[in-house]
Amino acid sequence: MIYTVTFNPSLDYIVDVKDFKVGIVNRSAGEKILPGGKGINVSIVLGNLGFENIALGFRAGFTGDTLIKLLDDKGVKTDLVNVSDGMTRINVKLRSNEESEINGQGPHITDEKVEELYKKLDTMSDKDILVLAGSIPDTMSKSAYLDIMERLKDKDIKIVVDATNNLLMNVLPLKPFLIKPNNHELGEIFKVEIKSKDDVIKYGKILQDKGARNVLVSMAGDGAVLIAADGKIYQSKAPEGKVKNSVGAGDSMVAGFIAGYIENEDYEKAFKMGVCTGSASAFSENLATKEEVYELLKKSF
Repeated sequence: MIYTVTFNPSLDYIVDVKDFKVGIVNRSAGEKILPGGKGINVSIVLGNLGFENIALGFRAGFTGDTLIKLLDDKGVKTDLVNVSDGMTRINVKLRSNEESEINGQGPHITDEKVEELYKKLDTMSDKDILVLAGSIPDTMSKSAYLDIMERLKDKDIKIVVDATNNLLMNVLPLKPFLIKPNNHELGEIFKVEIKSKDDVIKYGKILQDKGARNVLVSMAGDGAVLIAADGKIYQSKAPEGKVKNSVGAGDSMVAGFIAGYIENEDYEKAFKMGVCTGSASAFSENLATKEEVYELLKKSF
């Protein structure tokens, strides 16, 4: 089974306003509410690709109830811990002449609720896959990813970590199966500017030397690079298409890589699947569908 963890999921309220003005009443030209959070996005895309999975994390209040319903409508199985203090956050994205965002805080998560989540993770079995994605709320310990991996280290579980800076670096000694920084995040880790795929390979290899088994680096319109556990390096240009929405593209790449690996245990095929899944989401107003992904695979590889 595949499990995803999103500590601070959201409802993403996306509002289009033709010419937004500050200080007056503005009327929307369109609006929608979507389930949000990096692990949640991975779960949705895996489901779209036909891979059963369970989304773990926390939910609270009426917004948490709505999140569960939206995910259920999409066929995503959830097992979120119910938190009594606060509500699942609402992230507002205003799209107008410029794009602005306001991200909510989320509920207060106690140590008891964290332990409740960890006990759900304790039920995982050998050969399961676990995706840890996104930021950690201020009310939780910043060592949460490390704590989870320490807790599960005696099981043969493939753990994917999609996080930044210290959240990522701290878990490398525990040898995550896959990490997926983008080129900007890779540069931030080493305090350098990443200018080429050669730079990606250079610094990606350092992360691999520190413990990551596979390092997948997305580079937006410049494509992607995989420094793989089999010792090979795979590179790709970005598939051709018009970018409509970059939100969730990186999460989709993670989902595509996992789906491709499960099918073949072939890193090259997993890489190609990841690249096309990420691009399919970027080329759509919504997250990638199976049909969109396989159409890109036909055109691009």
